[in-house]
Amino acid sequence: MGIDLGTANTLVHVQGRGIVLDEPSVVAVSRRSGQVLSVGADARRMLGRTPADIVALRPLKDGVIADFEHTEQMIKHFITKAHNREFHVSHPRVVVGVPSGVTEVEKRAVIDAATNAGAREAFLIEEPMAAAIGAGLPIQEPGGCMVVDIGGGTTEVAVVSLGGVVAAESARVGGDEMDEAIVAYVRRNLGLLIGERTAEEIKIGMGSAFPPPHESEFTVRGRDLVTGLPKVVEMTTAHVREALTPVLVEIVRAIKSTLDATPPELVDDLMERGIALCGGGALLAGLDQLVAHETLMPVLVAREPLTCVVRGTGLVLEEMETLKRVLVRERKVRALRY
Repeated sequence: MGIDLGTANTLVHVQGRGIVLDEPSVVAVSRRSGQVLSVGADARRMLGRTPADIVALRPLKDGVIADFEHTEQMIKHFITKAHNREFHVSHPRVVVGVPSGVTEVEKRAVIDAATNAGAREAFLIEEPMAAAIGAGLPIQEPGGCMVVDIGGGTTEVAVVSLGGVVAAESARVGGDEMDEAIVAYVRRNLGLLIGERTAEEIKIGMGSAFPPPHESEFTVRGRDLVTGLPKVVEMTTAHVREALTPVLVEIVRAIKSTLDATPPELVDDLMERGIALCGGGALLAGLDQLVAHETLMPVLVAREPLTCVVRGTGLVLEEMETLKRVLVRERKVRALRY
């Protein structure tokens, strides 16, 4: 079983079955008893709408575990749900994608969460490597490949060659920071308070990273900061792009920093093959144009960018002997489990 344990969404890939589960990484918990009431899509619908005695929370922050207990329960729920849907193995072997910049303590937390949730064996793979495999890049060849994985909490940039990471950068910005930037912009410039779900809808529907041929206008509903009453304001796609600029600057900075650390021998390969964009952030309109403009390199969006990481973990499971060296070393993982 391959798991893309993301800040925004968790995807599960079962060997021989493909992707069997794609749900938000959200847990609804009772404040009184501490009991988990709902997980995944059902819990996400409660965000911002729960009564005082129920809290809907995300147990992962910036791509790593912020709430160990609820992360463990969430993983256990997803593993059990995948079992009931597709196959019946009580203790599966699990490969989990983690950001390249995680600490040893954070790695241990992921391993412990997976094993305590019922995994027979748990292995870790760096998300940019898994994304490169899932995107179909020739990672085993001596030529270099560059992948940019923009998730909910982190942006992972890596140059891969001969089955290893040559240069990498992990920036703690992603889709969540884009949502927060829109909320802050609307509050500061329009005097309107909106929720993160509304901000996400604006980002998906009207967000862009590069000026489009024609700007569009749309209405936004929220609460007036002065009167406290419901209010409707007009926004344009230019406003959204302006709001997203600080986050996009950080993503471009991470890409340029990785290129700066890349050996000169691989630069020609990267110029020829270009940069592959993966993750949900790759779906932002015009992002490929922005990166191409800033780096003067060809840029392409991977096929089904949202599922690149989890498909990569699935391919590692299917070709474990061939791709085992791309995993975090087995000796280190086992040492962390005790």
